[in-house]
Amino acid sequence: MTEQTTAPTAATEEPTAPEQELPSAGAEPAAAGEPVPATDVQAVEPVQVTEPVQAVEPVQVTEPVPVIEPVPAAESVPVTEPLAAPEQALAVAESVPAPRSSRRVLRAVARWTAAVLVLGGLGTGTALGITSMERTDVPGLATEGDGRWDYPELSLPALPAGSPRPFNEANVAEIHHADLRKLLIPAPAGATADKKLTGGWVSTAQFVGEFRKDKRGELTQLLDDSALRHIAARGWTMPDGTRSRVYLLQFNSTAYAQGLRDDTYVSSTPGIPLDWPTDLQLDESWNAGGKVPDTVVYAFGETKTGKGRIHEAYIQAGDTLALVIHSQQGKKIAEQVPFRQTLILQNQLLG
Repeated sequence: MTEQTTAPTAATEEPTAPEQELPSAGAEPAAAGEPVPATDVQAVEPVQVTEPVQAVEPVQVTEPVPVIEPVPAAESVPVTEPLAAPEQALAVAESVPAPRSSRRVLRAVARWTAAVLVLGGLGTGTALGITSMERTDVPGLATEGDGRWDYPELSLPALPAGSPRPFNEANVAEIHHADLRKLLIPAPAGATADKKLTGGWVSTAQFVGEFRKDKRGELTQLLDDSALRHIAARGWTMPDGTRSRVYLLQFNSTAYAQGLRDDTYVSSTPGIPLDWPTDLQLDESWNAGGKVPDTVVYAFGETKTGKGRIHEAYIQAGDTLALVIHSQQGKKIAEQVPFRQTLILQNQLLG
C-alpha cells in the first residue's frame, strides 16, 4: 500500500497574533511575559506547503501580548530603537527633561506655596499680637467710655471669729460685725482725697454739716435719741469737679436705724434737706439696679429723672444707714452714671 500524505490546508492553520511573527519550526518559543519588539512588524503571508512537513503544535494564544508603546519624544528627543522592557522605559522617562510648560507650572506652584507660607506666618503673628493686647488698645475695638469711674477691686473685710454676715440666717439682728470703716467704698482712680473725710471716724457735727443750717439742731437731737454708735466717712473730688461724700451711720440695732429713717421722712422725699439751694425729688428713673436683698435704696435728684447738679441717696442695710452725695458747683450737671455706680457698689459692700 502506498502511504498517502495529506497536505495541510489553509483552513487548518491557526491565526497569528496581531503584529507578531510565529516562531519557526526550529526556534524556541518566546518566554512568557517577554515583550515583543514593536517595530518592523509585518503581517505574515500564509505558508504554501508543497511537501509534507512535520506538524507543528499550534501556539495557544489566550490573550494578546501587550505591546509597550514608545515614549513620546519631548522637544525632538530621538528614539532610535524600541524599548526592550518596562524598566528601561521608566529610566528613559526619568532622564527626559520636563516640557517647558510643566516647568512653568512647577515654578508657579513653588512661588504660590512660598507666598502662602509667608502670609500664614504673618497672619499667625498678627493674631498672637492682637490676642495679647487689651481690647481698648486694638484699633476699631476700643470701647468708648460710658462715664464710669475706675474703682479698685472691692472685697469684703474679714469678720471676727464666729461672727456671721449681717443677713446670714444666724444673724437675726442684722448686725454688721466687721469694722465699719472697712465697709466704706474706696476712692476711684484719679480722685483727690478730702482732707476731712479720710475714711475714718467723724463727729456728729461733721455729718450734720451736710444739711441746711435751720435743720441741723433738729437732726442732732434725733441722732442723740437713736442710740447712734459711730459714723465713718470718706470723701474725694474728681478731675471734672465732682465732689463725692459717703457716710455710714451704725446704730445699736436695726430698729434704731429704721427709726431715724422714718423720723427724717426718708422715703418718697429726701426728708431733711441738704445744704443746697434747690429741693430734691425722688428719682423715678432709678430701677434699683444692683440692689442687694434685704436692703432698701432711696435715690433723689433735682428732677424726677435724677438729672441736675446734685445726687443724693440713702441705703438702709440692717443696723447701718448710708448717705451718698455727688455734687457739682456752678452750672455743670453732675453725671448720673458714676453716681449710680458708687451707689450700687456701696450697697454691695453693706450687704
